[in-house]
Amino acid sequence: MCSMVLKNMQRHWQLYLLVVLPLLYLLVFKYIPMFGAQIAFKDYNVVKGMLGSPWVGLKYFQQFFNSPNFGTLIKNTLFLNLFALLIGFPAPIILALALNEIRQGFFKRAVQMVTYAPYFISTVVMVSMIIIFLSPRVGIAGTVLKAFHMEDVNLLGIPEYFRSIYVWSDVWQNTGYGAIIYMAALAGINPQLYEAAKVDGASRLQKMIHIDIPGLMPTAVILLILNVGQLMNVGFEKVFLMQNPLNVSTSEVISTYVYKIGLLGANFSFSSAIGLFNSVINLALLLIVNFAARKISSNSLW
Repeated sequence: MCSMVLKNMQRHWQLYLLVVLPLLYLLVFKYIPMFGAQIAFKDYNVVKGMLGSPWVGLKYFQQFFNSPNFGTLIKNTLFLNLFALLIGFPAPIILALALNEIRQGFFKRAVQMVTYAPYFISTVVMVSMIIIFLSPRVGIAGTVLKAFHMEDVNLLGIPEYFRSIYVWSDVWQNTGYGAIIYMAALAGINPQLYEAAKVDGASRLQKMIHIDIPGLMPTAVILLILNVGQLMNVGFEKVFLMQNPLNVSTSEVISTYVYKIGLLGANFSFSSAIGLFNSVINLALLLIVNFAARKISSNSLW
């Protein structure tokens, strides 16, 4: 058995060579850092080091669960991610279906370019644009409110508006990029299905419902599983940059809290415990959703 494997590797060594760099990346940046997760169970001291620090068991996990911020952090993280998933997940599918129905090549390419371009805007520039647009003095929002003789308000300073601003700006930035995956899936559908549907007198809407959407389902299910597996993770940069003392009641999520406690507060063990708890919850969600998807639709990651 081993000799067969070695012969196969010698025969296709070029393919195995291509895998070396990705494997090294996973090893160096994903697996080796797992060794540091042990400080979540230790009273970590920089002088004593990771191995010399004493074990404290689940002390920091209990401290986090008993913290007055625990409920708020979980609620803010879940609500923000669920809102983003509810709005952001179907948006690329709808855009891809719409683009697939456009027959005029120039208009189709123009729409693709306009919707795809925001993806290349960096997070810092994106947040700067949001802050300027929503500024009560010089922003577009303030100008519109003045035109309707309404009172100027700092929209980013209202906690109830933070989630909507975050999610809809994210949809604007990422929908075009996400639609590319679904456009590729639509391109792989057998053209004979459309020809048969045309012979049967099916309308465009009927083709979309009975051909396009079923053709997208395997791709959509896989992406949904991956998105649910990241339900407890929120992009740190954007949330942190949009955060201010006025909206912190809804914008404080686990990632920003870990940054403040771990790096700014130098409480490394406590922040590591929070991060490890977050990762375990994400893993559990990924396994549950993958199992449910395999049972319901026969499409899953494994």
